[in-house]
Amino acid sequence: MAGRVFAITGASGVLGSAVAKAAVAQGARVALIDFAKTPPPGLPSGDGVLVLGGVDLTDAVAAGAAIDAVADRFGGLDVLLNIAGGFRWETLETSLAEGWHRLFLMNVQTAANTSRAAIPYLRESRSGRIVNVGANAALKASMGMGPYAASKAGVHSLTESLAEELKSDGVTVNAVLPSIIDTQANRADMPKADFATWVTPEELTAVMLFLAGEEASAVTGALIPVTGRI
Repeated sequence: MAGRVFAITGASGVLGSAVAKAAVAQGARVALIDFAKTPPPGLPSGDGVLVLGGVDLTDAVAAGAAIDAVADRFGGLDVLLNIAGGFRWETLETSLAEGWHRLFLMNVQTAANTSRAAIPYLRESRSGRIVNVGANAALKASMGMGPYAASKAGVHSLTESLAEELKSDGVTVNAVLPSIIDTQANRADMPKADFATWVTPEELTAVMLFLAGEEASAVTGALIPVTGRI
């Protein structure tokens, strides 16, 4: 990872923060991109870190400007980690069309906008990488997961299609499919669950950074379940 340039969307969230810390610890230069204007305490800082807050990645122009800023700061881009996204539980009967549209924007459009902007820079890298975050729940959606699962299924299809589009350019595109991530928010929402069976942010981070590394050059178009012990 030493010297490689990472753009991490959703960097202020639990998973984004974990990935950012691990990437910096391995010598990467990172751009922390998030809709939140101010990053939470504990995120990496220093000369090798660029913080871009208040970025609406559902807007293609804003996403493009953010990616351009990363390349301008570090002289290029090697890895794009699309972690930004959202979740909402609701049944079809009680849902509104705007809720479905919002989840599509947050989960699919953000990844599409940043990936589109990153492609020229990733082509110039000797080992360009895109790693998306899908969802194991999108493989078989349960009740109340329709809007979320549909949007994450869109991420899966985007991953597979973009991998085909870029495979001749030496750029790989893969996605991780987590189950329930062990976060304080999820524990609060499901207090009776067995937390030990969930996947931790650190476990998911390890898989994402493998896919972002040069040793994963033979892996593209893969949808990799990272489900803990559920």
